[in-house]
Amino acid sequence: MSSSPASASESSLTQTPMYGERAIAEAELICFDNPRLGRAYEISIELPEFTCKCPFSGYPDFAVLRLIYQPGPRVVELKAIKLYVNSYRDRSISHEEVTNRILDDLVAATDPQWMQLEADFHPRGNVHTVVRVSHGTRLAC
Repeated sequence: MSSSPASASESSLTQTPMYGERAIAEAELICFDNPRLGRAYEISIELPEFTCKCPFSGYPDFAVLRLIYQPGPRVVELKAIKLYVNSYRDRSISHEEVTNRILDDLVAATDPQWMQLEADFHPRGNVHTVVRVSHGTRLAC
């Protein structure tokens, strides 16, 4: 019994790295112009499947990221933030450092009026950690 060669479409789906892994590796925080510059409003984004690795044990850490911000000149594009956040899944990094680094990168990309990131890590070993960091001054909406 002989096997038939894979079609072009089948071989492109099984390339290493796979298309999702390539998209994550190439992730950039893409932004677009704020459509209501000068108006104070807030954008909330929840990313419930965040993962990174503990820098001490190598065990995976899971968190819900909650981003809320008042945009300045730029608004972050949703697919871009999804891919960017997924780029942390294999990184060994502490809860405190990853939360601060993500906020720093988002601030650099968007230049917000105000931004807050909360990383609510799932309990591990009977310890529940929430790290909350912010930038700028929040205006009344």
